Amino acid sequence: MAGLDAKVGSTNNEYQSLLRTELPKELNLFKGRLSPRFYEMHKKVTAFIRDDVLPQVDVYNTQLKALEKAAAHPTLAPEPPILKSLRQEAKKKGVYNFFLPEVCGLTVLEYSPIAELLGSIPLANYAMNCSAPDTGNMEVLERYGTAEQKRQWLEPLLNGEIRSAFAMTEPGVASSDATNINSSIVRDGKDYVINGHKWYISGACRPECKVFIFLGRSSTTGPIHKQHSMIIVPRHAKGVNIVRPLGVFGHEHDHAEIIFDDVRVPASNMLLGEGRGFEIAQGRLGPGRIHHCMRTIGIADIVLEAILYRVQRRVAFGAVLAKKDTIRQQIAEARLEITKSRLLCYMAAAEADDHGFKKARVAVAMTKVDAPRMCLKILDDAIQIHGAHGVSQDSLLTDLYSNVRTLRVADGPDIVHMNTIAKAELSRTPSQHGRRVSGINENIEKYGKFKSYKPRLDGRGAMISRL
Repeated sequence: MAGLDAKVGSTNNEYQSLLRTELPKELNLFKGRLSPRFYEMHKKVTAFIRDDVLPQVDVYNTQLKALEKAAAHPTLAPEPPILKSLRQEAKKKGVYNFFLPEVCGLTVLEYSPIAELLGSIPLANYAMNCSAPDTGNMEVLERYGTAEQKRQWLEPLLNGEIRSAFAMTEPGVASSDATNINSSIVRDGKDYVINGHKWYISGACRPECKVFIFLGRSSTTGPIHKQHSMIIVPRHAKGVNIVRPLGVFGHEHDHAEIIFDDVRVPASNMLLGEGRGFEIAQGRLGPGRIHHCMRTIGIADIVLEAILYRVQRRVAFGAVLAKKDTIRQQIAEARLEITKSRLLCYMAAAEADDHGFKKARVAVAMTKVDAPRMCLKILDDAIQIHGAHGVSQDSLLTDLYSNVRTLRVADGPDIVHMNTIAKAELSRTPSQHGRRVSGINENIEKYGKFKSYKPRLDGRGAMISRL
């Protein structure tokens, strides 16, 4: 994801000023949940970003630009060498693989404000090995992998020696309903044979990507949620063909369209067992979704900073923009929305800490819908305030908008999460108080003109009996 470290031509002093070390005020409501280790690790991460990451931003950008120019396609450019040095520093300072609870020693809530920092300064996210989709794949391998799978794939991922991708979405079906996934995983002796067509597989183009976690159908019978499996597929296995990098708003990114044609892998590559794909997916997606939201809130905060910078340096119609009531309203609205979104995310994190991600799924669904929406609104206002500059290559706003808009589709589009929220609401028995507020027209019963009426249902609907 593009972020502030993608800007070219800034001095290190400018980057130092980007780092805010104070904790969000919204966290004050959760002070009783914060451990001494949280304050220690927050200080350690901010020191790493300040002392090691920010001074190397220009070096990273220069190296990346040269590598992309030399590559056959920008998505095929290798990682800049400075990233390896930064990862070594992160390891020395105890902040590498920070997303893992075993490493950071933090609760989901405590991780939240730190993830916000990583969202606003993505180079820190890369350096600390906290980038999707690797984080979710590493969590899957850690939780569900065999000892051999961990040795072969998890260890090099944890060491930053390779990258990975998660192969789920398909172009020929509505993949937001994962039961539609049509790729096949068929047992053949000691192997599985895989056939399928995937697209928007993030991270698959880059040369560091060496392995996919692949979701496909391993059975056509039995309960629908037991028909799919996850299996490990080496990136360079025979029959894996990356067709093209895919675009976002017309610009090609590291999202691949891939054909899997009779790809043969050992049966030992199966994760957890046949028919356990959705079980693994739920374990993978909960943390991933909320981490995306945390980073998105960090982006929104920085976009508001961009607005504040711009409006105090531009004059229109006889006054500095910051003096205009309409501009002030947009600034106030942005702060209101960030505060509400942050509190919702913290609530979801606290619920996950208390009850686990499965029971916190409604709260996680709420923040997954809310955070990208909130950030996109602030980004749109920022672009409007910046005028033509806001859509130019000299500003990061369009890159950020593109990335955050994509996030509203990633890990399930809004409507999937809205249905989760609505189902939870509809599962509650309506109250007598709700009945009173809704009101009853007693004349319907009194005059009896609707006694012969029978509602028509489409086969899926159901009448709810009146209280």
